[in-house]
Amino acid sequence: MRGIFVGVLVAAGLSLPGLPVRADNRAAPKGPDEDGTKPALVRIAGEGLLNSHAYGFLEELSDDIGGRVTGTPADRQAEEWGVAKMKSLGLENVHTEKYTIWRGWTRGSAEGELLSPVHHKLHIDAMGWTGSTPARGAEGDVVAVNMFDIENEIKNISRLKGKVALVTEKGQPTQNEMNLFAMFGDFLKAAGPAGVIAVIGGQGGGSSAGMNLTHTGILGFNADFAVPVVSMTAEDQGQLERFLDRGLTPRVRFNVQNTFTNGPVQTANIVGEIRGREHPEEILVVGGHLDSWDLAEGTTDNGSGTATTLGAAEAIVHSGQRPRRTIRFVLFTGEEQGLDGSFAYVKQHKDELPNHLGDLILDYGQGPVKGFQLGGRDDLVPAFQAFLKTLANFQPLQVDDKVESGTDTLPFSMGGLPGINMLQDTSDYRYTHHSAADTLEAQKPDVLTHNATLMALAAFWIADRPERFASPWPAERTARMLRAQHVYEELKAFNLWPFGNLGAEEKKDSPQN
Repeated sequence: MRGIFVGVLVAAGLSLPGLPVRADNRAAPKGPDEDGTKPALVRIAGEGLLNSHAYGFLEELSDDIGGRVTGTPADRQAEEWGVAKMKSLGLENVHTEKYTIWRGWTRGSAEGELLSPVHHKLHIDAMGWTGSTPARGAEGDVVAVNMFDIENEIKNISRLKGKVALVTEKGQPTQNEMNLFAMFGDFLKAAGPAGVIAVIGGQGGGSSAGMNLTHTGILGFNADFAVPVVSMTAEDQGQLERFLDRGLTPRVRFNVQNTFTNGPVQTANIVGEIRGREHPEEILVVGGHLDSWDLAEGTTDNGSGTATTLGAAEAIVHSGQRPRRTIRFVLFTGEEQGLDGSFAYVKQHKDELPNHLGDLILDYGQGPVKGFQLGGRDDLVPAFQAFLKTLANFQPLQVDDKVESGTDTLPFSMGGLPGINMLQDTSDYRYTHHSAADTLEAQKPDVLTHNATLMALAAFWIADRPERFASPWPAERTARMLRAQHVYEELKAFNLWPFGNLGAEEKKDSPQN
């Protein structure tokens, strides 16, 4: 009867006390002040801000283990550390979920030398899952290759036999960015058989940001290449480009030695839970990725996310508060190779995915969180705004529905769930990202503590609010959303689009009650 009574009032344009009404005659979403979750959030905030050990977790991971390339002994050591840490925090059902990646890779040495027009050392590091020069190195003239015209560069690759290819960007691109990057993979596949000695650059967003730093990474989803590909510092690469612009031909010598495994290697995601008190079958995944690159300690990418996740779990457990639904903390591996860990999780948990609420990820370096991106779920923005309103005294935060495709939110967004990215200030991250500067010194303890507390608050509120936060969208609606968010081009370029022609037509969903 109460439901009918409220419905009549709303239809008449009236409202009950304490029941705000939106312009479309639907009740406004309730935040923690109205939905009963605030007392628990207050306790969690106290634990998170006053009793956090998040920075200590990060110090252990950074200093005692260091760089953690997926599939290496350091990766396995980090997995064991993660399991032990989750158990020590009192999480339930702590275990590993094993999966394999297509091939393992270990960095060796990388040396570079400019022979002419002048002579000096070049600062280089190999890109991940790329090959080696002959054992004693190789030398050759540097020739420019235009990324913006990579299709023609592939057709004319024979001109690069015995040369070192320097990737530049000249003129206007002939394809969108993701298509160019995918085609660059085709260029690298052709480079080895064509006799190219080595390739400099081409890593796009992972390119050098200056300060005499190299920035490594992988050159595609689950991609490996026989040709050596190196990141060179902006200072050294700029000199080579200036020589070429003046009509001079630099000659260089490289000695790059890396090792591949002969076949697949095993890795694992690390999982622990706080079981829900009313609906334990409904699950919110909360996490970051445990793996890293290996030029330094992997602190900001993504040791900070790992420590934030563990700090969030600690704050909730020590508060004594148990949410209505299960919070499943996951430390993913394989993120740097193509989101392998989160794709493996979604595949392994396919049958229970309809009971998931989404995932919440921090993976944007060392900066303070400034907002949340809800992974395409525009229907959830009003509810999240109500949550953030309660945190106005905590810090100003924004929310939008953007899909973040560069981290472990993407597989969940592709599954129609909110892949929630904690957006951070990245002003310093461009220096530490995949570089030798990615060390503990880059992370401020107070910022880490603040981020971990905010993750704990968001996770608990999503899992504890009386109404379920989200259910998966059907495939057709998800496909339309991904196209509207311009993620289709990227997924299609890397053969990851799973929806066929769904979403190709411009349609709008009818309003849902």
